[in-house]
Amino acid sequence: MTTKTTGIRLTFLAKFAALTLSASLMAGALLGCGAAESIEEILPAPTAEADAEREEIVVLFTNDVHCGISEDIGYAGLAAYRNRMLERTDNVTLVDCGDAIQGEVLGTISEGQIIVDIMNEVGYDLAVPGNHEFDYGTPQLGALISDARADYLACNLTYTGDGINALSAVEPYKIIDYDGAVQVAYIGVTTPESITSSTPAYFMEDGEYVYDFAAGNEGADLYACVQGYVDECLEAGADYVVVLAHLGDTEDYAPYSSIDLIRNTEGIDAVLDGHADSVIPCQIEENVHGEEVLLASTGTKLHNIGQLVISPEGELSVGLISGYAKRDAEVTAFIERESSAYQSMLGEVVATSDVALSVNGEDGARLVRNRETTIGNLCADAYRAISGAQVAFVNGGGIRDDLPAGKIIFADVIAVHPFGNTLCMVEATGQEILDLLELACSKVQAEASVDGQAVGEDGTFQQVSGLRFTVDTSIESSVVLDENGNFAGVEGDRRVKNVRIMGETGAFEPLDPEGTYTVASHNYLIKEGGGGAIMFQDNELLIDEGMLDYQVLITYITDHLQGALSEKYSATEGRITVI
Repeated sequence: MTTKTTGIRLTFLAKFAALTLSASLMAGALLGCGAAESIEEILPAPTAEADAEREEIVVLFTNDVHCGISEDIGYAGLAAYRNRMLERTDNVTLVDCGDAIQGEVLGTISEGQIIVDIMNEVGYDLAVPGNHEFDYGTPQLGALISDARADYLACNLTYTGDGINALSAVEPYKIIDYDGAVQVAYIGVTTPESITSSTPAYFMEDGEYVYDFAAGNEGADLYACVQGYVDECLEAGADYVVVLAHLGDTEDYAPYSSIDLIRNTEGIDAVLDGHADSVIPCQIEENVHGEEVLLASTGTKLHNIGQLVISPEGELSVGLISGYAKRDAEVTAFIERESSAYQSMLGEVVATSDVALSVNGEDGARLVRNRETTIGNLCADAYRAISGAQVAFVNGGGIRDDLPAGKIIFADVIAVHPFGNTLCMVEATGQEILDLLELACSKVQAEASVDGQAVGEDGTFQQVSGLRFTVDTSIESSVVLDENGNFAGVEGDRRVKNVRIMGETGAFEPLDPEGTYTVASHNYLIKEGGGGAIMFQDNELLIDEGMLDYQVLITYITDHLQGALSEKYSATEGRITVI
């Protein structure tokens, strides 16, 4: 068993250049952190004595790729960098920390299959299911895991049903032996928020939850679960424990954030994280005993490659590789070949527009999850127009991309609605509508963005049609959630006020809590309680999974608007007022 080196040196930015690459290493380290001026300095030459015992261990990691197949470094660049490291040492392990298979057109059309095929080609060894790995349903995820060459890990995922566990192949951890001298335990952790941030119905059988993520008790259940597997790995002889997490690091993810996990456990050396799309070159957090634990995350869309190194002397260092220019020819050809079958379908022109609609504000901050937006109004109006409902909702988390000016092709529309949800309509009470709005606006803040970054975001925030209302941010949210993150009520003052509904004449009238209204959205919200919005699940369905979401949008644009988006969607209308 090796002995870990103690001590810490902090330097966060290091650059290197070589004849065949152009990249930068944003470096930090646990038990050793320093600047590098060349690729050789990233993996310093081992001493003769250490080399006789073992080589460096290099753990390359990605997270939240979201189908960014060829963006920035891309999978071909990742493969090239992995091959470069394999020239240096045989001890290279490639891992993904979740949300790889969903987010763009090819993932949607193939239900994740093309992404898994590419990951197989690149050479992934381990992967963690992020919340969006569940978006195509647990049977499909199980099939993808069967096809994957990587081992999928999630120690806090358990099945309690009486049927067939589609995810039985998911293991809690894997211990890899390097050179017969060092054992590294990799423990997977998936966010307990998966139930509500994916599709709740996917985790049920006969209306009962059968998948559990160690949620509850203000995070204590998750900490205890992970601690148990850390102890098990150490008892099995692991020299290092690396947690592959899909938790997120910010306060929005408390009490299940990666930082919460570190501060409430012991024995973990490093946490490689995903879920928040954060760029963390190196962050040092203290565990329950005040011992230092390394935390890192790559951001999203393969803008960076993460690299954790265990030196022959036992030091751990971590950094992010960005701007890497070399591409693996075989992976490039594989991606082109696999993608070509979809191109003719994706390039078909389905509509035209004379105005571009964006999910972002003028400062570049994503506003579709905390403010009224023109593209949100378009999407919600499409649901209301196609269904004939009085009110329509589309959650901000379900509007994923902009619509360009000019020709709109099939791929553009799928990029806006990539989930393949279906149109539903129910009869609902005014009180149920008020409850949805209160839940949807629970995180809204007075400012929409700070320094170009959105604040108070929530994927459950609703873009609306047929409604107008005000959010009073001076009132703290009093929404109560159950242990699974589902809406359980409101215990205090409501921050959503002055809710008005459009009448037959087009005038807006006060919403009657005792009245009944027709409400349109998609199956994710209406039937499956997405984002914890379970208030409509028992209501009578007037439309049960009709047109696909992108078909709703296409039909509205072409048949109802004749492509003239600028007449109605060049500016917001004051549907949602935030004070």
